[in-house]
Amino acid sequence: MKQLVAGLAGGLVALAAFGAPAMALAFNESGMTVQSEAGVPSEADRQAILAMAGEYDVTFAFTEFLPIAEGYELRPSTETPAREVVIVIADEPGYISLQHLLLVGNPQDPMVIKHWRQDWQYEPSRLMAYRGFNTWEMEEVSAEEARGAWSQTVYQVDDSPRYAGLARWEHAPNASTWTPDVSWRPLPRRDATTRDDYDTIAAVNRHTITDWGWTHEQDNSKLVLRDGEPYELVREHGINTYRRTELSGVENAERYWAATASYWADIRSAWDGIMMASEFTADDDAEGTLLYGPVLSEGQAIFMGGRDTAEAFENAAEVIETRVTIDGQPVDILP
Repeated sequence: MKQLVAGLAGGLVALAAFGAPAMALAFNESGMTVQSEAGVPSEADRQAILAMAGEYDVTFAFTEFLPIAEGYELRPSTETPAREVVIVIADEPGYISLQHLLLVGNPQDPMVIKHWRQDWQYEPSRLMAYRGFNTWEMEEVSAEEARGAWSQTVYQVDDSPRYAGLARWEHAPNASTWTPDVSWRPLPRRDATTRDDYDTIAAVNRHTITDWGWTHEQDNSKLVLRDGEPYELVREHGINTYRRTELSGVENAERYWAATASYWADIRSAWDGIMMASEFTADDDAEGTLLYGPVLSEGQAIFMGGRDTAEAFENAAEVIETRVTIDGQPVDILP
């Protein structure tokens, strides 16, 4: 028992050395982490989530490995490097929001691109579920399912929804892991722009926090829905690896967020209103030119000094209103 606790303490020291927050854990006599009082998340859970913030060298790697449909030929594997800053934009006892920002181009003076966002909610009462064909539903979560669990909701670069999952964190001496059940999500951009032979991904998205950074593993099944009875086309493994480092050009990310934070808060609020509905759609083309491109461009215009926040949000809201329905009706964002 003493060796187990000592090993965990050593791992926490290593996390602190890499700039990650140390995890404050409580133990029972068997050496397992324990939850705080009912309805209150453990600090170990919160610190595992907050440890994903920071500066990273990232690798996005995907490999199709098992053809399921007869005659299917595996596509080539892909591996894409990136530099990314993850910032905390909300930190409440039961709610944490992390915004990812890409640094591209000249390492000393990079361009900043708003990337994906992940929101973590403790013991949620509702969970977003993708149904295919640009349609999402909000599902009720029972008290039993929610007890001790965190939902992760993932959003695209324009803060429109992608997918969500629910699970309890598991903490061990050298890693903390969160593994939800299978959930559906839209095609990733890497496939949406290059192929049209499947309609959704059924995925298990596993997050693992270590002393050197963190990983996002994806066990993906690519499904065809259009032909009546859904069927599996191929299975794929993905692993996005975030290695903690010190990046040059981070000040550009800080300037971008300082200039655009209010705009993106308004966009998030608009989507929060949309997601109060029981069902909604968000229609875009594969390249993102109808929805995410215009909304992202308005934020860039603020950063470049060509728009003020109010004008940019009005333009973006008009775009969202043309691409989104709630419970089958047009969405109304602007007064």
